[in-house]
Amino acid sequence: MMDKLKMAVAVLLLAAAIGAFYYFGEQSTLIRVGGLLTVAVISALILLSTALGRTAKAFFVESRQEARKVVWPSRKETTQTTMFVVAMVMLVAVFLWMLDMFLGWAVRGLTV
Repeated sequence: MMDKLKMAVAVLLLAAAIGAFYYFGEQSTLIRVGGLLTVAVISALILLSTALGRTAKAFFVESRQEARKVVWPSRKETTQTTMFVVAMVMLVAVFLWMLDMFLGWAVRGLTV
């Protein structure tokens, strides 16, 4: 119940900040953006204090840890793979072009 109340407060606070941003349209943009960002950070901190927020934070932390474990290919491997893909695309394009020409010739031969 408390988590739902915190989420509602965070959403209402953010909605009020967005409304204030447009309501005070004649004020300096820097001040309006600063206020909006301040309220957004406060709203995010309130959301992070909920169970859902803690779960989301743990997910992002674990995702970052997993991304660091990835072995990225070297520049040479990337270049070689790219060249192989380009060559295969060209080979398949030529094959399909020849198949299209043959089928066009066959259809013209059967329909004339």
